Amino acid sequence: MRDLVALLVGNAVLALGPWLVRLADVGPVAAGFWRLALALPVLAVLALRSRRAAAVQAVPPTLWGALAIGGLFFAADLALWHAGIHQTRLANATLFGNVTSFTYPLYAFLIARAWPGPNQRRALLLAGAGVLLLLGRSYEVSAKTFAGDLLCIGAGLCYTGYLVAIARNDGRVSSMAALAVSTAAGVLPLLGVALWLKEAVWPQDWLPLLALAGGSQLLGQGLIVYSVGRLPPAVVGISLLVQPVVAATIGWVGYGERLGLLDLVGAVAIAVALVLVRRPDRPVAAVPTG
Repeated sequence: MRDLVALLVGNAVLALGPWLVRLADVGPVAAGFWRLALALPVLAVLALRSRRAAAVQAVPPTLWGALAIGGLFFAADLALWHAGIHQTRLANATLFGNVTSFTYPLYAFLIARAWPGPNQRRALLLAGAGVLLLLGRSYEVSAKTFAGDLLCIGAGLCYTGYLVAIARNDGRVSSMAALAVSTAAGVLPLLGVALWLKEAVWPQDWLPLLALAGGSQLLGQGLIVYSVGRLPPAVVGISLLVQPVVAATIGWVGYGERLGLLDLVGAVAIAVALVLVRRPDRPVAAVPTG
């Protein structure tokens, strides 16, 4: 239960990310760079202080390599999604950026042979219907937003690769060490892309970037990395849909965006799916970590 709570809280915190990216006075890819760069020193200290720091030499190089590759996927996710946020509607970015909710379980079902039981299949269908109801009134597919929509879909696919890589850690290194390695791998690529795109990199207002680093990277991703290797892929995937629910709630409370009956039904459907996916008819193995 503790793992699931950590996963849900992590996703709730990550739902604040799009607003912070829009508030930042740097380019979208540069915002991703600062998110990682500002969090990295803290992660390095926490990794060194973790109880398993002394056992680092026993970790096979293949695991470090997988975590680093995961960091590259994550950097690509940030670059694509942050750019997409500025080129499409916020509801579109939330909807298409969360394709991971279905592609990550799909990877487990097709590649890792972690077949779902009937309850998990029902939960995935119910969650998909809930997202469409929740965001159906808000999202809009048009020529104007098409490029941004594609960027957000690409981001979701890259985040799937990140989760697959992170799930290979079966506890041989601490969550903070795993996150520190993946974060370090993504810093320079994001800076290089931001400079190549000639974005504004140096901020005048540090507050949104500090919030992005502390909230989204340290707390949000920290809880995600802690949970991913401990829960089945279907649970992880559906839990990601907490983000659009939180985003809709923030829009309602903070921006007066009234939630209609269909929005509320969609949110309830996602909540029911989260309960249903935790009651499989038979044990479902997590993604192999070896």
